[in-house]
Amino acid sequence: MSNETPIDLAKRAFMLRAGVGLGALSLSQLAGQSALSQQTAARANPGILGDGHFPARAKRVICLHMLGAISHVDTFDYKPTLQRMHGEDLPDSVRNTQRISTMSNGQSAFPIVGPLGEFQQHGDSGAWVSSLLPYTSQIADDLCFVKSMHTEHVNHDPASKFLHSGFQLAGRPSAGAWVNYALGSDNEDLPSYVVMNAGNAGGVPQDSAIWGAGFLPSHHQGVQFRAADDPVLYVNNPAGIDRSDRRAMLDALMRLSGLQHESSGDPEILSRLSQYEMAYRMQESVPEVADISDEPEYILDMYGPDVRRPGTFARNCLIARRLAEKGVKFTTLFGLGWDHHLAIRSALPTRCAEIDQPSAALVTDLKQRGLLDDTLVMFGSEFGRTPFAQGDIDSPLMGRDHHGGCFTWWFAGGGTKAGYTHGETDEWSYNIVRDPVHIHDLNATLMHILGIDHERLTFRFQGRDYRLTDVHGKVVHEILS
Repeated sequence: MSNETPIDLAKRAFMLRAGVGLGALSLSQLAGQSALSQQTAARANPGILGDGHFPARAKRVICLHMLGAISHVDTFDYKPTLQRMHGEDLPDSVRNTQRISTMSNGQSAFPIVGPLGEFQQHGDSGAWVSSLLPYTSQIADDLCFVKSMHTEHVNHDPASKFLHSGFQLAGRPSAGAWVNYALGSDNEDLPSYVVMNAGNAGGVPQDSAIWGAGFLPSHHQGVQFRAADDPVLYVNNPAGIDRSDRRAMLDALMRLSGLQHESSGDPEILSRLSQYEMAYRMQESVPEVADISDEPEYILDMYGPDVRRPGTFARNCLIARRLAEKGVKFTTLFGLGWDHHLAIRSALPTRCAEIDQPSAALVTDLKQRGLLDDTLVMFGSEFGRTPFAQGDIDSPLMGRDHHGGCFTWWFAGGGTKAGYTHGETDEWSYNIVRDPVHIHDLNATLMHILGIDHERLTFRFQGRDYRLTDVHGKVVHEILS
């Protein structure tokens, strides 16, 4: 027997009737009638908020996630104490303030390891950047550093999910999906949310839950571009089928699905239709954006030699710029292979060399095209790494363990303060001493930059209103210009 009250039944009946009406509108759009676009011609596919809660500082986001955790103590957070105390144990009074991972909590000693690169100040801002990142150091005055990021998590899978979805388990919408749901798309022919991977996974777990739609309609999830002749799976027609055949099939499917939606009101029917139509349009748009043969030599040289090889971080950075030019709202680039529990002395310089020039080139390229002002570029990891050694400090296999207590992100464009550093850690880069910024604060600020009030963008699921920042998060206004 149903436990629904008369009010519940009335609500459900209203939603079904509303759903059918909205469904008819969506179906007419997919069929090419585009009724809504006649009313909002400036937007190809507006989301539920239209242009947002308030004027946005940025129109789009490019997130560069070094999955596995780039070592902040070796790249951006310079601490002379680590050099001076190299080989000495991190004081218990410092270490006991933070949770450490199971991979090093059995150690009897926690010897401090000095920075693996040489730090210098750069630009008019005097930002400290390691010699491991010479190209990033050249754009220091374009960057806003936040050195006081922190998270509760010290394991990759929950930390990565927490970073991107505000929750440590699979099933919640990612930030890109929330943005897609709220603001829609400025391009009818490309996904609003694109994901690309580059590098060696190195055992760090990664799955589509990081860029998934969770309980939002499924067409808001990220679309993964691969390093292959077919960047997106299942978009091209099978042998013997041409575009006219595909068009006829989709038209027939649309008619049948329209009848099914009228009877059931299931919104996932519309999501599937939307994805079918997007796949049809991507047959032409994706090969065009992935083909860099029209880029001049000086641009290719700016991104470095790896840009000429598909699947590299450099190529992905260039494609991210091309996607930004075409109005794609959210692009996430994962640089893989940063989990340096072993042999960090040799592994870290290699990884840095792969991402340094392309990251700097992306910022420079956007700036010279007039796109950086309304594009937010953000660079960081799910957490940082310890200032002490994991394993024998004298061994070539010495590494650094996970550390969620403090780590660094940098931002460029999108209304953030160029040449500014926010937050401060202690002399061991182990604890935050000024202006802590939590992951929820990061996501609240991200949404604010896009014109979204993170407290007002909610979705009701299983009787509860959910949002990206859960019941937490505050906008870090200090980093905004």
